Parts: sequence; C-alpha cells; structure tokens
Amino acid sequence: MPPSFYNSRMSVEQARKRIDELREEIRHHEYQYHVLDAPEISDAAYDALMRELLALEGEHPQLVTPDSPTQRVGGKPKEGFAKVEHSRPMLSLDNVNSEEELSEWIQRVHTLLGGAEPSFVCELKLDGVSLALHYAAGKDGGALLSRAVTRGDGEVGEDVTTNVRTMRSVPLSISPQGLKRAHLPQNFEVRGEAVMPVKAF
Repeated sequence: MPPSFYNSRMSVEQARKRIDELREEIRHHEYQYHVLDAPEISDAAYDALMRELLALEGEHPQLVTPDSPTQRVGGKPKEGFAKVEHSRPMLSLDNVNSEEELSEWIQRVHTLLGGAEPSFVCELKLDGVSLALHYAAGKDGGALLSRAVTRGDGEVGEDVTTNVRTMRSVPLSISPQGLKRAHLPQNFEVRGEAVMPVKAF
C-alpha cells in the first residue's frame, strides 16, 4: 500500500513538480547530515521524504533520473571490478621526515612556480581509499556522476561506481549554478580520499 500522503489522482506535471521539490529537499538534508554534520531534521522525517519520493517515482517511472536520491540504494554490488585506465597517472604522496626535507620540498615548489609565492594549507592525513570521480555533462547544463575509479596501481584502477553511488556525501549531480560557482566545466574529474569515521560504526 502507498503511504497515506500519496495522491493517486496527481497529474504527471503535479508529480514532476513534487518530485523535483522532494529531490532538492532530500539533497539538502543529505548535505547537512553527511558533509556538514549539522542535521536539520530527524531520521524519521528524512525517511518520510524518501518514502514519498519512492512512491511518486514508482507511480511515474518515466520521471526517474540517474541522479535521484532513490538511485543510491538497491543497486547490486559488482562481483569483481572492471579495470579502468586513469586519464593521467594517479600518484601517491611522498613523505618527509625532517625539517631539512620539508625545506627542500618548499624550495622545489618555489622553483616550479617560477618564484611565485605559494600558499599552503595543513590538515590531518586520513588514510582511506583514493578515488577519481568523473562527472559528465547532463541534459540540463549540469553534470552527472558517470564513473568512480580506485587508485589501483596508479595507472589502472577499478570501477567502483555502484559502490560510490551509495555514499551520501558524494553528489550524484552538480547543478549548472554549482558548476558556475566552482568555475568547473560540465565534464571534469575530481580526486580525493574516501574515509569512514569511527562514528559511522
């Protein structure tokens, strides 16, 4: 049985509008919870939004899109991963073990920049899984997550797109406005480290 809020007499256009509203609201709360660690609603309220979206998409499957929050769940993990060649080598970071080695590294940076003054950011090193996330142009002028690849040997990694799509801190799509704010084209690649905090257990 559909949830009590469900209206079977809703037209396709009414359903499309409500689906868009729900997706935007759910994405907002996923970002607040999984990225900012500042939830604004209870788990029960979030689940109610997701159930409503699932019900509407179930009634109107033609309105389901790859970047819908409902598409994060239910996918069967791949048994064995396809090998994917990186767009360019995915290198690991070098270590320094003394102040002298750090000074030498800073000097190399200055040389590579042609004498320009660099700025530095220091943060804790978290050991996780290195990933390359590929985004491709979407129909609306935004970008969609198209592939996620592990570091592997640096030249060839493994396709873990299905697994990464379940990570709520990874956006399935980037709006045209988001691309503009970040000065990104529709097709781009971002690399980083996927970690699981202790509290996630």
